[in-house]
Amino acid sequence: MNRFILSVSFSLALGLASALLPLSSAEAAGPRCLTDCTPRVGIVSAFGAEADILLAETTGRREHRIHGRRFTTGQLRGNRVVIVLSGVSMVNASMVTQQLLDHFRVERLVMSGIAGGIDRADHVGDVTVPDRWAMPMEVYWHAGAGLPSPCGVAGDLACLGLRLAVGEDGRPLPPFVPDGTDVPAGSWHLRQNHVLSRRTAPQGAFFFDYPVDAEMLAVAQGIEPPLQRCGPRATRADGSIDEALCVRQVPRLRVGGRGVSGTAFLANARYRDYLHHVLQARSFEMETAALAHVALANDVPYIAFRSLSDLAGGESFDAEAGALFTSGLAEANEAAVTLSFLEAWRRRPRR
Repeated sequence: MNRFILSVSFSLALGLASALLPLSSAEAAGPRCLTDCTPRVGIVSAFGAEADILLAETTGRREHRIHGRRFTTGQLRGNRVVIVLSGVSMVNASMVTQQLLDHFRVERLVMSGIAGGIDRADHVGDVTVPDRWAMPMEVYWHAGAGLPSPCGVAGDLACLGLRLAVGEDGRPLPPFVPDGTDVPAGSWHLRQNHVLSRRTAPQGAFFFDYPVDAEMLAVAQGIEPPLQRCGPRATRADGSIDEALCVRQVPRLRVGGRGVSGTAFLANARYRDYLHHVLQARSFEMETAALAHVALANDVPYIAFRSLSDLAGGESFDAEAGALFTSGLAEANEAAVTLSFLEAWRRRPRR
């Protein structure tokens, strides 16, 4: 009897080990897809009106509800896609992106929406495609103006598990120093973020910039989307154009430079100028860098398109910004860039 029990126990142990081995191999090979395992391009839109345009262009639509949020699969410009609206904020963007990657087999990520312009050389309606994104509001808020030294050496934050962001010379980037009209005295020293992924495990790695995918950026550099000066609602019933619902210059596609995201709605001209001079930033919004962080942690390539609505930090009403939204131009041009990119992506030479 004991020999029989031992034999059965040994067989059960072998069976359990065999059952567990495929799971380990699957985890090493890549993420699971809880809802749909068809390879897709994941499109995260931060602006509902633009998402509606993309959905209207999508064929074979199928809706999936995950924790109350709508994810729509189908075909868009010859690509299998899954489209979701993130909603405003870094937290929402992070949560939705991870849900997207958990439930669908997303091989590439596209983020699109509206941003505030930082570079005065850009104009309302221009669509930017940064080659990297950063989170400048991830800071060490120091009481003084010099380098913080919580670990005994100026600029060393290692005892806190933190690391300051540095420039090309290896020195910490200049801090933002608010004045009395902004926030209490002190200085905001830019930090890097720690990212843990299969590629960086087990220690993880620190990043300030999140580069977009080089292949996707190369495709974006070659597209010529049909950007308009007047939105669809600028056309009157008699066919004439209401110039009050048009921007002054024909919008351009601007590829390259740094985009930045933060947890605040930026309405501070001093901080806008700081971002431009210190980081050479071109746009500011509240979602893309969070998506980029999740993309890096999951080893998924990404790119982002952002239509400029105004000069970030402006406090007075901007008639062009009003025209951009009122006429439907913001969502129309943003969707045009996304669709043009997807068309070019489908036709790209395969490696």
